[in-house]
Amino acid sequence: MFGVDIGGSGIKGAPVDLDRGDLAEERHKVLTPHPATPEAVVEGLVEVVQHFDWSGRPVGVTFPGVVTDGTTRTAANVDKSWIGTDLAAVLRGRLGCPVTVLNDADAAGVAEMTFGAGQGRQGTVVLLTLGTGIGSAVFTGGTLVPNTELGHLELHGHEAEKRASTKAKEDQDLSWEHWAGRVQKYLAHLEMLFSPELFVIGGGVSRKAHKFLPLIEDIRAEIVPARLQNNAGIVGAAMAASSAAGDAG
Repeated sequence: MFGVDIGGSGIKGAPVDLDRGDLAEERHKVLTPHPATPEAVVEGLVEVVQHFDWSGRPVGVTFPGVVTDGTTRTAANVDKSWIGTDLAAVLRGRLGCPVTVLNDADAAGVAEMTFGAGQGRQGTVVLLTLGTGIGSAVFTGGTLVPNTELGHLELHGHEAEKRASTKAKEDQDLSWEHWAGRVQKYLAHLEMLFSPELFVIGGGVSRKAHKFLPLIEDIRAEIVPARLQNNAGIVGAAMAASSAAGDAG
């Protein structure tokens, strides 16, 4: 199966080995265009898929926003013209193969629950992808509650992702300590709302978890980095494509 992860900074994809839950080949990445209009992003996505000469076989695609039935419903970190775009249909036309589209954090969460840090956990698990924004995936009893978008919660008068995303850290030149304090306040807010047993921290910054997770205190839930790191979205997208192909069959 093939997975593509559309992010605020990059569009990356690769064939995926679903037996191992890992990339079958080194991923290919192109920069996300700005403005990130549907037309421009689709061109980048097609380039990623064609890099591997992948044709005729199912493709899974993640999107950084709410997705229902292959249609994108929100556009917080991409161009507003995405709202109401039937991305699955557009890509089926361009790629000539079955396409499944889902929220990016949901894809990462499904991968982590199956192959990664959430494997075997039956209580409430919250995965957060810290990047251009903050994506979220919530599971209870191993079942996903889709399109939660908890990065848009208000926290101390601000949208959470404007304070605690990796982009906020970079744009405001925050130290690891200062940024970890913001992440801690965000996690405390989520803990109050959901009482999870586990937080899984994903996104590109998960590679540097040792620099900030030890600085987070006073959270009852266990906090761990995503085991699949920034490949989780690609793996989850391929899993969704495989599931859709099975349902269709």
